[in-house]
Amino acid sequence: MSSRNSNLITGNAKILRGINRGMILNIIREKQPISRINIARLTGLNKSTVSSIISELLKEDLIFEQVNEDQNVGRNPLNLFLKLNKYYIGAINIDSSITRFAIADIDGSVKGISSLETVSKDPVKYVNKCVNELLKLSKKLGIDKLEALGISVAGIVDSEKLIVNFAPNLGWENLNLGELFKSRLPEINNISIGNDAKSSALAELAFGNHQIDLSNFVFLSIGQGIGSGIVVENKLMNGEFQASGEFGHMVIFEGGELCTCGNNGCWEAYASDRAIVHRYIEKKGIRIDHSVDFIAQDIIDLAKKNDDIAIQIIKQTGYYLGLGIANIIKAIDPHAIIIGGKITQVWDLIYPEIMIIVMQRAYFGKNKNIKILPTSLTTLPRLMGAATLAIEEIFDGYKITV
Repeated sequence: MSSRNSNLITGNAKILRGINRGMILNIIREKQPISRINIARLTGLNKSTVSSIISELLKEDLIFEQVNEDQNVGRNPLNLFLKLNKYYIGAINIDSSITRFAIADIDGSVKGISSLETVSKDPVKYVNKCVNELLKLSKKLGIDKLEALGISVAGIVDSEKLIVNFAPNLGWENLNLGELFKSRLPEINNISIGNDAKSSALAELAFGNHQIDLSNFVFLSIGQGIGSGIVVENKLMNGEFQASGEFGHMVIFEGGELCTCGNNGCWEAYASDRAIVHRYIEKKGIRIDHSVDFIAQDIIDLAKKNDDIAIQIIKQTGYYLGLGIANIIKAIDPHAIIIGGKITQVWDLIYPEIMIIVMQRAYFGKNKNIKILPTSLTTLPRLMGAATLAIEEIFDGYKITV
């Protein structure tokens, strides 16, 4: 997670100490092993403040110290590390067809994963089922307690109030999902809920390994719909009504294909997994009753095996992705666009098609150096995003939102 030492804030002493605590903890995670002196140098905080906060973190057992035995120095310094295998977090990604679960350590390492079919018509029964699955996974891994829980949802989410404002594919509107989980898991004090694409952006920022500047980028989550997370100066943009980045519903063809939102010509009606499946079925003249997730994966697998129709459909998707990405570049001017989803499995097919359109339409007097990359996350970004929401609750003593 990117350090916040460039954004020091003064004011209320408790708030300021919380910010400094989160900053120091994040630096230890990123730079470990690291000494107190180097932490003071990186943050600009005085040594006594650093030592005081380090003492608190040691008492909380979030970090530990170890002597750096260096024969070339007189007095061996103490280095600081994250304390692993003590504080575990739960993660749940709720999609319209599959709900995925994970248990992770505070460094983002995933200990175990499971999944079940999403049946969201009765939210109370569904949440009970989710809690049972999460506890089952924890027990299987020999973990007795979860320190925090992060939940990512395909929809518009009020992360402060833990309310799902609108998730059409789940049939939810103004659902207090936080209260439902809190009532079943009262022992977990830190429960976070966020949009799946925005959470994915946070995960890429925190745990991605792209060797480029990720202070300003857009994460595109391609699934049954298209979601996005916008990061500006290392901070996630939420918007006035928590609905920033709804690029999937920008119109690219007036009067075009009907979208799930009720409008015609939306981007996700052409470039999502659902669109891939729709075009394939139409082309083959067949009818399939399985879920979009499974059919989309089948089509991608066929493309890998050089199936002509599947390759044609995938390349068309690259073209449509390029149209939307060109508009995003013109609107946001990011340093990078990062794409997550099944479609990245055939990056060799979609990337050239994306770039043809982007080169034609996106650059007006700009240097042509905006990177378009597949996600670097090895765990499903939306699930890793849920984990990141929970980890942030532990690491950030005070939240700064945009």
